[in-house]
Order: sequence, then structure tokens, then C-alpha cells
Amino acid sequence: MDARSCRSCGRLFNYIQGPPICMACKQKLEDKFIQVRDYIRENDSATMQQIAEDNEVSVKQIKQWVREERLTFTKNSPVGIECESCGKMIKTGRFCDQCKNNMASNLQAMYAMPVQKESGGRKEKGKDRMRFLDKN
Repeated sequence: MDARSCRSCGRLFNYIQGPPICMACKQKLEDKFIQVRDYIRENDSATMQQIAEDNEVSVKQIKQWVREERLTFTKNSPVGIECESCGKMIKTGRFCDQCKNNMASNLQAMYAMPVQKESGGRKEKGKDRMRFLDKN
């Protein structure tokens, strides 16, 4: 285990994985998440700035929850974030549906390609021997 100081409150804690914050701060953050989630359900037409101000949470934190797909906005909501690939406005996640499909098809095409062996490499077993110079 690794002892670190909490990024939020400064207390020392045993760090295992994830963001470098202590368990007390993680619980506070989780409570804020539940508060924001409930607020969005009740006020589906609220803007990102209004959500942040009313719940005393940063816009950056709300965007992080949206990117993690913990928060999702309705289609009629004015709130959205940009796709990391093309910049199109999306309601949750990191990429729009079109970019997700493009990445999936590119990945499938990569696996479908036959593996080509190097043509310039050694093919004959006899060529992999140690060679000696004559002393003459």
C-alpha cells in the first residue's frame, strides 16, 4: 500500500487505487452525486451552470460524471458535452454513436486483416549459424 495525502482535504490515507482522495471525501463526493442525480431528475431543463450552482458542485465534476456515464441527460435537455472525437453534442459518455461505430468497425477490420510475415527476415535455418573468420 501507498500512503498519500488526500487531494481534497489533505489527510494522509492508504492509497490503493482510483482518485487520490480519502474514504471520507469519496463518501462526500458520492453524496453530492446522488444530490445532483436527483436534482436533474426533478429539473430536466436546467443548464449545466445552474445544476452546478444549485448543488455546489463544479461543472468539471458534472462533466466527469457524464463522461463516466453515471449521469445521462434527456433528449430535450439543453445540457450536453462534446464528443471527444468529432465535437458533436452528446448526452452521456465520451463519444457519439457515429464515432463509436467507426471505432468498432476499424477495430474489427484490424482483427480481420491477415498477419503478414516479414519478407526481409531470415527464412532459412542454415543462415542462423555463427560464422568464423579464417585466420589466414
